[in-house]
Amino acid sequence: MVGRIGPGGRVHTLVLGGIRSGKSQYAESLLASAPRVSYVATAPARRDDAEWSARIRAHQRRRPADWRTVECGARPRALPRLLRQAGAGDSLLVDDLGGWVTALHDAAGWRGPVAEGPLRELVDAIGTTRADIVLVSPEVGLTVVSENPAARRFTDVLGGVNQAVADACARVVLLVAGQSLWIKSTSPTSLTP
Repeated sequence: MVGRIGPGGRVHTLVLGGIRSGKSQYAESLLASAPRVSYVATAPARRDDAEWSARIRAHQRRRPADWRTVECGARPRALPRLLRQAGAGDSLLVDDLGGWVTALHDAAGWRGPVAEGPLRELVDAIGTTRADIVLVSPEVGLTVVSENPAARRFTDVLGGVNQAVADACARVVLLVAGQSLWIKSTSPTSLTP
């Protein structure tokens, strides 16, 4: 599939970057002037991890008050459905695909590969949604290959997801040290007129 503007002229953008690269804030800035934004939070809850909880709170504090938050960390298979159900005039920010892949692995018990069905469903949903979408994902291709089998499965799956989503999106931007490098399409100031 070639990356494209979606049905009805909708824009699909993938924002990649490493940890603390500024990818989430950059993705949020792309939707700053959108009239109706749903922030789709994909991270599974980790109530026993104070540092993880603090990261989530920081993301929540940064969001505009009028953005609707949809949590799908406990239900990762809901993400493609959310994209398909979004209407024209809606904007969705999915943050992030690494959390989504983690939730899929959590559901599978980390013993083996995750099912390919949800991954295909996600790419199909990107191709058919009528909404503007911005998807955030960690770039995992710039690190060493882990000695841990679960970590290798995660990076293999997420690397494949990133490639498939990049193909499905009209625009792809890489964030490095807070700086954006557009690797597909051109740099916009926002997604909406």
